[in-house]
Amino acid sequence: MKILLSNDDGCHAPGLLCLRDHLQARHEVRVVAPDRNRSGASNSLTVLRPLRAQHHDDGRISVDGTPTDSVHLALNGLIDFKPDIVVSGINAGANLGDDTLYSGTVAAAMEGRHLGYAAIAVSNVSHAPEHFDTAGRVTLRLLDALARDPLPADTILNVNVPDLPFEALQGFEVTRAGRRHLAEPVLPSKDPRGRTIYWIGPAGAEADCGEGTDFHAVARGRVSITPLLVDLTRYALLERVSRWADGL
Repeated sequence: MKILLSNDDGCHAPGLLCLRDHLQARHEVRVVAPDRNRSGASNSLTVLRPLRAQHHDDGRISVDGTPTDSVHLALNGLIDFKPDIVVSGINAGANLGDDTLYSGTVAAAMEGRHLGYAAIAVSNVSHAPEHFDTAGRVTLRLLDALARDPLPADTILNVNVPDLPFEALQGFEVTRAGRRHLAEPVLPSKDPRGRTIYWIGPAGAEADCGEGTDFHAVARGRVSITPLLVDLTRYALLERVSRWADGL
């Protein structure tokens, strides 16, 4: 397969380099990724300034923008390469439940989907991973399955892999996205000049995390595979809101 590889942790991130090495052993890979860590960038696209791309000796290209910028540029002329799929990762840290709303890892995959390509976002659930190799091997298995039985081009798979040796995994599970409690409060502090600054608080604990959710799967040592839908329309309310809007 021809693969465009990106991420949100930056072009030097060990998860990206690990996944590149796994994929290159069996596939043709191009790497276009942010030049620094852009975690939490979500689907932001840079439109108020130009972007610069740097070509590295090993073939990687870094972009001084977001994960979405990186994939957008790559698929719109930055590289002379038409991929079969866009792969984003391996992220250091889970992207479970509500995390997908903020995740640059998932956003890179979403941009691939927006531009007509199937896409996979891959995360190791630990913020200090010891087993990136496991997620690399998992990704190869998923690509083998997609080669045998392709999914539609508008498919996004959000994959979360426990930080375990590959042999210790308890299998694969197709899941739905769970939900977290509200995020912790912001943390005010002072800069060296006495001005107030704020740190965004950590994500909330699991709320909807029962059987069938991505949270439940990874907590039991299983790889979680969640198909994501980009269409945010709440179809069940269309008729009710139409009646409500008649009186406006």
